[in-house]
Amino acid sequence: MVSFKRIYADFKVFSVGYLRNKYGLFFGLIFPVILILIFGAIFSGDTGTTDIYAQNKDEGIFNPEGITGIGINFGDQFLSALNESSTIRVVIVDASENFEDFLKAHSAEDGIVIPANFSKAYASGQQVNITVYGSPASSTSGIVSGTVSGYANYFNLQHYNGSVIIGVTLTPLNAQQTNYIDFLIPGLIGFSILTNPMFSLVNIAADYKKNKLFKQLSLTPLTKMEWLTSKVLFYIVLSAAGFLLMVSVGVFAFGAHIMLSSLEQILALIPFLILGPTLFASLGMLVGSVAKNPETAGVIGNIVTFPMMFLAGTFFPLSMMPKYLQTVAHVLPLFYVTEGLNNVMVYGNITNACIDIAVLGVITAVIFLLAVKLFKWRED
Repeated sequence: MVSFKRIYADFKVFSVGYLRNKYGLFFGLIFPVILILIFGAIFSGDTGTTDIYAQNKDEGIFNPEGITGIGINFGDQFLSALNESSTIRVVIVDASENFEDFLKAHSAEDGIVIPANFSKAYASGQQVNITVYGSPASSTSGIVSGTVSGYANYFNLQHYNGSVIIGVTLTPLNAQQTNYIDFLIPGLIGFSILTNPMFSLVNIAADYKKNKLFKQLSLTPLTKMEWLTSKVLFYIVLSAAGFLLMVSVGVFAFGAHIMLSSLEQILALIPFLILGPTLFASLGMLVGSVAKNPETAGVIGNIVTFPMMFLAGTFFPLSMMPKYLQTVAHVLPLFYVTEGLNNVMVYGNITNACIDIAVLGVITAVIFLLAVKLFKWRED
């Protein structure tokens, strides 16, 4: 005979045990809510406007219809119209700049160039093309080209009944970088640099504290800084091995194009493989030290880690996120790891990578010193 009393008793015991396990409760109830909030915010559709660099080489037309002192620049009018759209915001680049070099120097994937003869060609009904730069792997390239094409059609309809006078030429910024895998590999390397040391040190610190292993270590000549440094060195080696493995798989299995052809790029890459593991190992140690038990440490570690996974450009480009989430991303340490790896491996932008290294170095030093100071061999 089935005993509902026994079923209820077992259900009650299991439910109480599950609810007392904060780690299980987090993954069972809170983590799915966090995912809904994060993905809902990213894909809510309210991405706002995307900043796009634009260069106007148009010389304009002076003295139209014989009126002295009056000039028309249809290039300015076109960019002004684009600026009124709800999708892009035009950032003007001086006409004297080499536009492709400018985009690379600013790690930008998209841009617009109005040609020198734009006004004269448009006024005389001769076909003229606007150049739209972009990468097929960029989430914003389709938005930019679609918006420019839409306004080109509007201008054509306004004066020429829809005849194609203004056209759009799509030009890849770098013909080699045409696959999403080129941008995914740096993100996954950053993801690995975050998760391996972070989760491991959170658990180690909490378990050692619970099982009094730190107390036993205090009886040895080993110092706290030495203990933490040895863990950091291990994860630096592990991150370097993971980097080589992921790049090899990406290149040989998927044909990824990684820009590590010069000594300068390799030297710029090394700090990220050192500072990243140091930062997140120290952060994991800090979280594990301040938590009262392993369950609490796991929950705090996940709360700290998961927003960085999804909001720091690891899996999703920041350009597809709402502006307020892009602002939040700049506060997250992982952002400077993934952005720096992209600057080196995708754009070859060493200058911006050095800025990321400087910011990351300051954050790492602060977190490392806090971890050493706050964790104790013996509990009070």
